[in-house]
Amino acid sequence: MRLLLATHNAHKVEEIRAILADAGDAMAGVEVVGLDAYPDIPEAPEDHDTFVDNALQKARFVFERSGVACVADDSGLEVDALGGAPGVRSKRFTPEATATSNNARLLRDLDGREDRRARFRCVLALVTPGGEWTAAGACEGQIGTAVRGDGGFGYDPLFLPDGQGGRAMAELSAADKNVISHRGRAFAQLPALLASARARG
Repeated sequence: MRLLLATHNAHKVEEIRAILADAGDAMAGVEVVGLDAYPDIPEAPEDHDTFVDNALQKARFVFERSGVACVADDSGLEVDALGGAPGVRSKRFTPEATATSNNARLLRDLDGREDRRARFRCVLALVTPGGEWTAAGACEGQIGTAVRGDGGFGYDPLFLPDGQGGRAMAELSAADKNVISHRGRAFAQLPALLASARARG
């Protein structure tokens, strides 16, 4: 069975493959590929206001154009002091839409604020000929005052997950991150969703 991840982000594809590798026999026979394997499929839209709707929109878009079982996720950072922002617009928090510019803006917006509670949230959507399924995961923590670490991507250098001794997500090993991350917790549910999809034929 081929499973198409609706993303061109090589970091995300690598991270998801590592997460699914831990599922062992549950993912046996499943070939996981990214959109690089389907260069004719354009970037999927994501113009809704919730992670669930964006994930389903992307998965449906790619499934309709590939005919292959497709998984899409929408992930973002929710900061309490900013009313949940950047949320679904995490990737496009600034006009430049780069990790450097987004992190710089986040630090500016939180300058002088005591409440720095935040969470990463991820919703995945699986669309197959047999139906549609969703799953969600979250990782609680807070925003640091300076970027730290050279691992991960996006907001990882600023996010200090709970229970990790004050280390930034970007300071964790890939294996440790996958255990606690929002994406790791969402995609850990994927083997069960695939089992349901297979049961429906």
